[in-house]
Amino acid sequence: MSEVVSLSRWPVKSLRGEQVTAARFDERGMAGDRAYALLDERPNRVGNIVTVRQNQSLLSWSAHYGDRPDPVDSPTLVGPESQQLSWDDPALTGELSKSLDIPVRLNPADGQQDRGPTVLVTFESSRRGLGEELGADVDLRRFRTNLHVGGDLPPFAEQDWEPGTTITVGDVELAVTGEHSGPCIRCAVPSWDAEGRERWRELQAHLIQRHENKFGVIMRVTRPGTVAVGDAVAAG
Repeated sequence: MSEVVSLSRWPVKSLRGEQVTAARFDERGMAGDRAYALLDERPNRVGNIVTVRQNQSLLSWSAHYGDRPDPVDSPTLVGPESQQLSWDDPALTGELSKSLDIPVRLNPADGQQDRGPTVLVTFESSRRGLGEELGADVDLRRFRTNLHVGGDLPPFAEQDWEPGTTITVGDVELAVTGEHSGPCIRCAVPSWDAEGRERWRELQAHLIQRHENKFGVIMRVTRPGTVAVGDAVAAG
């Protein structure tokens, strides 16, 4: 039997996020996930989304809505000096620009995941298997997953999932379907610890050498509903 071990939501793209006990899944992916982002205002990069790939200081900030399956209010951001500011606070842009050392603009919009309104699913057997290969515990937060599944699936089985593969969690169905879905090819972000303080280059090198740089699987919601931690998961 497989079950949902954890649900993680990342309200602002590339900032630290929050764990929740239940979440709505629909055409947006996970409700509230990456629904906000920071845009670069430097003359040569105007309008580009700022990510950890360019600025690791983003990981010194976190964002949260609170434990709500389908948040309706904007998130609260917490900075490196424990300052708390609402997304709607006029002072937020200045605080972020100062902290990141670049001018930024706030951009609220659903579906700002790298691959559009998708869901990243990871598996505890694969996380443990990766840790055994590396001889060290691997913090799941590095992978910025949405839905983490524990149970009887063999390690890294999801690396071979093809279009049409589904998982069902209660009323919700997720499928490998559409553009950019399937096994997740990782960028350099997982090599940074969750707070952006230290880089573990061997992690990415190992993923490339042993797993074709794959970890987790990108899926789309094909039947909407609410998922809770502890819900049973069926893969097929």
